[in-house]
Amino acid sequence: MFLDVHTHAFHPKIASKVITKLEDHYGIEPVGNGLLDDLLLRSRRAGLDRVVVLCAATAEAQVIPANAFAVELGRHPEVIPFGTLHPDCTDWQSQLDRLRTAGVKGLKLHPEFQGFWLDDPRLLPIIEEAQRDFVFLCHIGDRLPPEKNPSCPYKLANLLDLFPEARFIAAHFGGFMQWEYALDALAGRKVWVDTSSSLEFMDDATLKGFIAKHPRERILFGSDYPLYDPADEYHRLQQRTGFCDAEMEELLSNAAALLDVE
Repeated sequence: MFLDVHTHAFHPKIASKVITKLEDHYGIEPVGNGLLDDLLLRSRRAGLDRVVVLCAATAEAQVIPANAFAVELGRHPEVIPFGTLHPDCTDWQSQLDRLRTAGVKGLKLHPEFQGFWLDDPRLLPIIEEAQRDFVFLCHIGDRLPPEKNPSCPYKLANLLDLFPEARFIAAHFGGFMQWEYALDALAGRKVWVDTSSSLEFMDDATLKGFIAKHPRERILFGSDYPLYDPADEYHRLQQRTGFCDAEMEELLSNAAALLDVE
């Protein structure tokens, strides 16, 4: 079962607006239009069986509609949706119940876009309650230094210490534009990392150092569609790492094992 563990698809009413925001923030021109049909066309072309589609509420008022969209996405056989929570949401327990009932397997946390810090103490009871049933995929890193960044490898490392049984995926090889800190704080630990939005920017020494230090079974393929095309990222990953076809197939299967997908 080959999975892309890091993709996004948006409601048609907001897709074009989100695409513009992504391009403005990251300076990357998206390859896709952010709609589910386009994502699935590209994922099939890449030889993928399923895609994890991430939803993140940028404000408390968006938690309910974002999770409704996640539940709707989950009705598609090729989609594994991740829901969302926000520390401003006081009714987070009922949202977890709703997502559990719908069979949603994970939660996306994006501190930069959601407007909170990953070390916000209000997250702790949410993680405590959700850790048995959900995988947490966290955006980590940005161009600000760690102490000024809402998320960073060190903040996630602290959560790993607090919740040793929780399953965290650190997006972007553990920290977008903060790979030296990810190598220091996360590599070799009980945390999964995805390959999304990293290969264009990481230098060879850091990439090879991370792969040498981190368990291969905890590295997950992620394209970050609509910013990148899954097939393009597959080929870029193989070229940058030198993995053979069998090693690439193992990497593409790692997320299925984590998410218990057959």
